[in-house]
Amino acid sequence: MADLHPENIQRFTRRRLFGSAGLGIGSVALASLLNRDAPAASGAAEARGTPGLPGLPHHPPTAKRVVMLWQGGGPSHVDLFDPKPALISRGGEDIPESVRGSTRLSTMSSGYAKWPVVAPIKGFRKYGKAGIEMSEMLPGIGSIADEICLVRSMHTEAVNHAPGVTFFMTGGQVPGRPSMGAWMSYGLGCDTEELPAFVVMTSSDKEKSCGQLFFDHYWGSGFLPSRFQGVRFRNTGDPVPYLANPAGVSRESRRALLDDIAAMNAAHLADYGDPEIDTRIAQYEMAYRMQASVPDLVDFSDEPKHVLDRYGADVHVKGSFAYNCLIARRLLERGTRFVQLMHAGWDQHGNLFTQLETQCRDTEGPSAALVKDLKERGLLSDTLVAWGGEFGRTPFGQGDPANPKGRDHFGKAYSWWLAGGGVKAGHVYGSTDDYAWNITSDPVHIHDMQATIMHMVGIDHTKLTFRYQGRQFRLTDVHGHVVKGMLA
Repeated sequence: MADLHPENIQRFTRRRLFGSAGLGIGSVALASLLNRDAPAASGAAEARGTPGLPGLPHHPPTAKRVVMLWQGGGPSHVDLFDPKPALISRGGEDIPESVRGSTRLSTMSSGYAKWPVVAPIKGFRKYGKAGIEMSEMLPGIGSIADEICLVRSMHTEAVNHAPGVTFFMTGGQVPGRPSMGAWMSYGLGCDTEELPAFVVMTSSDKEKSCGQLFFDHYWGSGFLPSRFQGVRFRNTGDPVPYLANPAGVSRESRRALLDDIAAMNAAHLADYGDPEIDTRIAQYEMAYRMQASVPDLVDFSDEPKHVLDRYGADVHVKGSFAYNCLIARRLLERGTRFVQLMHAGWDQHGNLFTQLETQCRDTEGPSAALVKDLKERGLLSDTLVAWGGEFGRTPFGQGDPANPKGRDHFGKAYSWWLAGGGVKAGHVYGSTDDYAWNITSDPVHIHDMQATIMHMVGIDHTKLTFRYQGRQFRLTDVHGHVVKGMLA
């Protein structure tokens, strides 16, 4: 048993116990499952929850919960976060080969004969006491400049969207590994039984002009038991299906039916030890509890007007990024550990000059509102907010060199920002050259960012592993270092 994973050891000993005692699992396990029926109090998580693995967290966490504000498509760092006067003074000039080197580009631009510099769309200005320079298109994020750590030295090997998103979310560019939220749920458990530990919501730009598809493996559990995968809330209708019981079915009769099904599933679990049976039991119970907890979650009638106004008019539009940001805050304060908001709209190959400002207006204000809201409620200090995408955009233009319409994918250098949860606030980490092409100090690889986020929630990324196909896997594969310079 020394080679077994802790969860498998736990399951093995349970199976031995129930089998030898002739009890089945029903009388023991169901007592804990079925004696947890009171809904959570509005606006606060219950003290009880679901435990994580023994020995976790590995060290005291600075963040108890995480919200990932994923900006799908690749926000343009050269237009938004990394000011380069040279891109203005050298506009239209070809980027020198000495700068470009052998950088891997997408097939859309790798064969170009020239790479003409395109200046930022708008000017930059300094924000906050920290004086962090960001685009004039980011007044909301600028208003929280003293709360954020702006990382200008992110880099990735991915040059296309799906592999790029998969790389950050799961640690590999090929689907099949557990997502970050699944790893955290598996390792740390959850602080509530009334809502999932890991929730996902998606949105897209209003014109749906440059959206990317969202694949289930971005929040999947991979080879972990499937109960750790993210629960996706729908952006139309009820957030989850079947919130209401069918006509003629009372909550009491639903409870009795689930009790009988759970007893049968529990007996099968004792016989076979299949973790998917365990998942089925847990998910049936979660679905039942969500019938009571979700309607309260999405009811904004208790939100003060100034809070709703802060998120903007779109907060009343179900499925919008602003709406999802407010739902995220309500989930976090009720005990959900990891919330993943995925917004598509930043893939601006041919409409950069018409769409980028609109995209900023739709997303940066609600992002800032969420940070301010968490801070007012005393949650920001132990909640990590992460904002970024799979890569940035090229400093050169795409399309007609004389009249470029957009920018291509670019992973050699790009920007992210973090807030709360123990990050160094009002700080810029890392730098790039005059063209925002090459990193000149403090590079942060995808695996480094993953390792750092895991560190903030109390997980040593080298120790949280799962044995699969003959070896121990982890989120960061065999790479990654905690970036101490980003931490307070």
